[in-house]
Amino acid sequence: MDVTELLESASLLVPEEVATENDISVQDVWDYLAHDECQIALNLLEELGDGQPLPLTFWEQLAEAAEQLGLERSVAWCYWRCSEIRNGMVRADLTLRPPTEARRRTPISGHGVLRPMWDIGNLSPTGGVAVSIAGLWVEDMPLLEPGGRATVRLVPLTPTHWTHVLTGQHINMHEDRTVAGTAVVLEVHLPTSAMPTR
Repeated sequence: MDVTELLESASLLVPEEVATENDISVQDVWDYLAHDECQIALNLLEELGDGQPLPLTFWEQLAEAAEQLGLERSVAWCYWRCSEIRNGMVRADLTLRPPTEARRRTPISGHGVLRPMWDIGNLSPTGGVAVSIAGLWVEDMPLLEPGGRATVRLVPLTPTHWTHVLTGQHINMHEDRTVAGTAVVLEVHLPTSAMPTR
């Protein structure tokens, strides 16, 4: 499919009644597509997708359209959203330790490159701390400086390790044995397959 077909197909997956805070709707997407404004249409669809859960196919089609348009950040974001659907997502308020207290001296890339370890309360068979890996996306910022604070999105590598994580819980980020940052969990959305059975 070409870009226009991909965006048209993705727009059909958004319920008609869905609108952004700025009252942008699927009709606006169609108006931009009619004028060959594919990049704007893609950006509007990304916004509409942030408002409510949409199927994996929606984000896959947006990723493919972004690739054809050569929009690297949109490609990364759309594939990130695919990962959230497959593996779940934990939003958290993260504060990195300052360079005087931690090993990190350079900023963290905000676009899902880093996959740090997290102490989320799991224990090893010997009773020690067992860390779990999750990718990290910084919301609304391209970089997070040491000592900085931001809302982040975490995609667990092994979703079943995260089933006990709750809103309000404090978790620690590690890049080595020392604590690199501390986060407070804001939201937890795990895939259905990882949810505990009761």
